[in-house]
Amino acid sequence: MSNYLLRAARVLASAAVITINLVTLSAAAHAQAAGVTRTDLQRHDLSVPGREAVQVRVDLAPGVAFSRHTHPGEEIIYVLAGAIEYDVEGKPPVTLKAGDVLFIPAGTVHAAKNVGNETASELATYIVAKDEPLLTLAK
Repeated sequence: MSNYLLRAARVLASAAVITINLVTLSAAAHAQAAGVTRTDLQRHDLSVPGREAVQVRVDLAPGVAFSRHTHPGEEIIYVLAGAIEYDVEGKPPVTLKAGDVLFIPAGTVHAAKNVGNETASELATYIVAKDEPLLTLAK
């Protein structure tokens, strides 16, 4: 009987993880505006319990903005191409180009806009709490 309960617990835990991942992906899909492409590159648990590293490539079409949002952890940005204006709450807007970097503290409201004439791209690395939505739109 205990093997049955152990197997049932594993199935329920797996179902919960899958459900959380689907909800997270659904929230990100709803947050993705036309002209914004987010490509998940990798996701790994960290040695710190309850935290994970996530890398995403974000491509913005010319003139496209990604609305104000937050993340449940730090975001480290490396601009791959183009010119992106970042509006980070509490700081003046800054325009970065390929090779520039930016650090955004956990929970900080921010937005990004492609201010160039070509597709702009960034590599975003997140150090975040596991099992929380990666992105939450700001009100």
